[in-house]
Amino acid sequence: MSLQIFEQPTPNPYAMKYILSEDVLSHGKMTFTDAAKCAHVPLAVSLLAIDSVSQVHFFENVITVTRVESGSGEQIIMDTIRAGMDGHNPDINDQEEEERTQSRAGLSDDQQRIEAILDEKIRPALQMDGGDLDVVRYDPENHRLLVAYQGACGGCPSASAGTLMAIQGILRDDFDPDIEVIPDESGAVPYH
Repeated sequence: MSLQIFEQPTPNPYAMKYILSEDVLSHGKMTFTDAAKCAHVPLAVSLLAIDSVSQVHFFENVITVTRVESGSGEQIIMDTIRAGMDGHNPDINDQEEEERTQSRAGLSDDQQRIEAILDEKIRPALQMDGGDLDVVRYDPENHRLLVAYQGACGGCPSASAGTLMAIQGILRDDFDPDIEVIPDESGAVPYH
């Protein structure tokens, strides 16, 4: 059977979600903004080579492509995905993702609880919209959680307002009534 690709808009006017009939990634998630850092993933390199593309996010059978401007260009992106999937290996070894997964084992009980709440109640909704988030840092003394948006959530107007408020509300109900969730704009590495 030939590769099927379905386009789906996201809440971010600059991001489009492409749902494929084949897995792009067997496990985890990957976000790329720099072709030099993803040389081991030719499909991501090809997508980032398109002038208007600023970010590529892989999750299961979904590729979310964020552009610097909204508008046309979907056919070029779909053609690039179709060509790149020929020979693409979904079992990509992403050292950053492996380190992130391993780093959860050393988290405090509070951080483990936060991750569990995010996994259960937040990330599935974000992933449905072609995005995700990572915890960058948790400061229990000041009740502050720094998060980094990925995929369609990065740069999305609703992520900086409504989505952030929803995440904070759920964490206040389920974890700490005083927690403040802050989006990270610096590109910091989670848990470092």
